[in-house]
Amino acid sequence: MRIAPMSLADLDRVLDWAAAEGWNPGLDDAAAFHAADPDGFLMGWVGDEPVAAISVVRHNPSYGFLGLFITRPEWRGQGVGGKLWQAGMDHLGDRIVGLDGVLAQQGNYARAGFALAHRTIRFAASAPPDPWPPARRVEPRMLPDLVGLDTFVSGEERADYLGAWFTDTPTRRTLALVDSGEITGVGTIRACREGYKVGPLIAPKVAEAASLLRALAAAIGTRSVLIDMPEANPAALAMAEHLGFKPMFETARMYKGAPPLGKPAAIFGETTLELG
Repeated sequence: MRIAPMSLADLDRVLDWAAAEGWNPGLDDAAAFHAADPDGFLMGWVGDEPVAAISVVRHNPSYGFLGLFITRPEWRGQGVGGKLWQAGMDHLGDRIVGLDGVLAQQGNYARAGFALAHRTIRFAASAPPDPWPPARRVEPRMLPDLVGLDTFVSGEERADYLGAWFTDTPTRRTLALVDSGEITGVGTIRACREGYKVGPLIAPKVAEAASLLRALAAAIGTRSVLIDMPEANPAALAMAEHLGFKPMFETARMYKGAPPLGKPAAIFGETTLELG
């Protein structure tokens, strides 16, 4: 098997694979993902046939994230996934590495040196209109402050990833909470293969998070959204229960190395399960 970095077209193909696995990626995730680390998306080839993929994005010199680990069904059980995994871990070096894995693979990840931090639960949500419009559309000049806010709450800088993610596209919109000139929260909503996902959703308190969620839904013209909530923030789960959100499935957030020291109480929705 030959292993090589993916092109943007290859990454689009892998997101189609992810959709076939039921992971429901966004319609235009590829460009923002690729901007995070153009060399961080590896594909395994046998001859001219792509057989497996993994994303191993180096967000900064000390932290990376692993995702999109897929072996084509007809090639499973033949060792190609293991070879690609090792190449991916070599790419990440001695960084702390995070991942959101399906629960069935939690034991395999533990044997590879990953420890469970918390569950991440995907909810289907109804976001009725809110008469309080607290959020404003993001302007390019706000991007450094938004990345700074994410660094503060996540515990790791992800400037290339979020600089692209927070830039609006025809299928993705970002809104910010601003209080006395200071950005206190941010949320992004994007069109996916099925429905719309909110992520990240960062806010100082439950009331602001709920209102920002509703503002995002209104901004893109929907009332039904999906959101991946970290169990590490009990207030997020309480908000989900209060608003009548329905749990769909869960993943295991795991780390190889010490988990980042952020502010989990401000994280009401993860950005993505693929890149953290």
